[in-house]
Amino acid sequence: MSEQRREELECQVGRLPARAGVYLFRDMRGRVLYVGKAKSLRARVRSYLGVRQDAPAKVRQLARHIASLESYVVESEADALLLEWNLIREYRPRFNIQLRDDKSYPYIRVTLAEPYPRVQVTRRLVRDGSRYFGPYTNVGSMRSALRTIKELYTVRSCHYELPKEVPDRPCLDYHIGRCKAPCVGYQSEADYRSMIGEILDVLGGRTGAVRAAVVGRMKRASAALDYERAAELRDVLRGLETIERRQTAIDHRGGDHDVVGLQVVDQLACGVILKVREGRLLGREVHFLQNVKGEANPDVMAALVSGHYLRRQDLPGELLVPCDFPDRELIEEHLAGQRGGSVHITVPQRGRKRRLIDLADANAADLLREERLRGASRGEGGDSVGREGQLPAAARSLAETFNLSTPPRRVVCFDVSTLGGSDSVGSAVWLEDGQPRRDQYRRFRIREVPAGESDDYAMMQEVVRRYFDRQVREGRELPDLVLVDGGRGQLGAALQAMEAAGASDLPALALAKREEEVYRPDAVEPVRLDRRDAGLHWLQRARDEAHRFALAYNRALRRRRVLRSRLAEIRGVGPTREQKLLQRFGSLEAIRRATLDELAATPGVGRRTAMRIRAALSGEPNR
Repeated sequence: MSEQRREELECQVGRLPARAGVYLFRDMRGRVLYVGKAKSLRARVRSYLGVRQDAPAKVRQLARHIASLESYVVESEADALLLEWNLIREYRPRFNIQLRDDKSYPYIRVTLAEPYPRVQVTRRLVRDGSRYFGPYTNVGSMRSALRTIKELYTVRSCHYELPKEVPDRPCLDYHIGRCKAPCVGYQSEADYRSMIGEILDVLGGRTGAVRAAVVGRMKRASAALDYERAAELRDVLRGLETIERRQTAIDHRGGDHDVVGLQVVDQLACGVILKVREGRLLGREVHFLQNVKGEANPDVMAALVSGHYLRRQDLPGELLVPCDFPDRELIEEHLAGQRGGSVHITVPQRGRKRRLIDLADANAADLLREERLRGASRGEGGDSVGREGQLPAAARSLAETFNLSTPPRRVVCFDVSTLGGSDSVGSAVWLEDGQPRRDQYRRFRIREVPAGESDDYAMMQEVVRRYFDRQVREGRELPDLVLVDGGRGQLGAALQAMEAAGASDLPALALAKREEEVYRPDAVEPVRLDRRDAGLHWLQRARDEAHRFALAYNRALRRRRVLRSRLAEIRGVGPTREQKLLQRFGSLEAIRRATLDELAATPGVGRRTAMRIRAALSGEPNR
């Protein structure tokens, strides 16, 4: 740091207040290097101007690059803690420990601010009185939880602003038993809110109390000879038992707590949070942290706990962590305010809780070892999320070959799939550092190209436009590079769509299958990369994954169409019964394997129709 710059910074520091706040250090180009919080801004920032030679290398390097600073004064240390975390997420400074961005992971949202709440999937957290569960890093488990909720409870799926907007009559969901039509007064608000209370408990992993309440209501309904209601409650009870069977009992004494595990190696760390509710393991959430070299484990733990919990709502009363860390009491205070009740962060030394910590640590060690092996296979020396000097070879190659301003570590690839003009679909897959991020995958049914037509350019244009329309409108993450499966025509269609959606500033390429030629918007002739080029391998991997994903969706739609047409051929099976059968069994093979009693038990089917279905699907003539 030059003497002139030191004097300028000392003048700025002298004007800082001795109050709690957050400070940002910037380099000569204005980029944020580091975000920190302080009980006294003046004292904390001044310490960086006189860094000693025996200070950690990371601190000495930071001090050499500081060109300017800015600060925010806040009311309390708790406010500084939250602001620091938000600014780290926004700027992703080079010298801060960072969690990999989870903003694109889905949540389950229960809209409690509405008189008749809905249960939805969202990728945005909004302070609107709703309860959020997640984020779900495993999208399959999120969809499974949502499907179970909708099977157990009659939650409305309409978008009416009840009770202001009221339809003239109930919708189809009421007639097929998926909703009790609170919109027209068939279900009271008190009854509906009681059901929502159970859903909140189920999503929070507390099924024991819900199960006891359901058993009591089922017995009362049976005693009152209300057998239809008793049967509904019996089905709810079976659903809850299914949920409990999927969970692993790891603590026979019960209890609700999150168990945090941590492993750190070189530049990379892995944090694992095991969610234990009523003594059962519901699942785990995983975070990889970067820029941790030279950091003490307590500091990494502080970053993990802050980054994971500071905006969550589904908090337990206790967090079990392997070591104490800075600001633990401050974070406890903040989380207690979020939860509306006490939150204790404890460091177990022995016994069953220490064994849970060891289990979480073992999970973190296994995941970190796998991640480092994947990084090594990509030629990154085991650190798959390094800084600019540690970019994957493929990203460097693509940036140099195609003169890209940003090394393309995040690539989204588009493909379309059709068979004779029917069931036309599109796919968008996202690869980050060459690895799939399946939570970012999207699939599309082609709407704007008439059935029977195979206009690849128009279909590609529709898929790309719809994808970026939503990404841009909702402020979602954008890729570093757009890739389309095809040649110059597909690339031109994609560029038109990106311009219409407001994403024309993103670089785009097309990869043609036959000769593996790469087309660019600004060149007439395609580029042929060396077959051993790491960048080409990334493009091929993205292209092949987009093709696989689109083809799988196309085949699924064709199977569904064949299933529906096969059922429609059976005498006595109209659209309503077809819908009931599909809801219950899901596939033609499952219907074929079902017993006569199982088919007859499907609502609205009956024994005579079940016999016709069995005869038709077993190859016998209908009677």
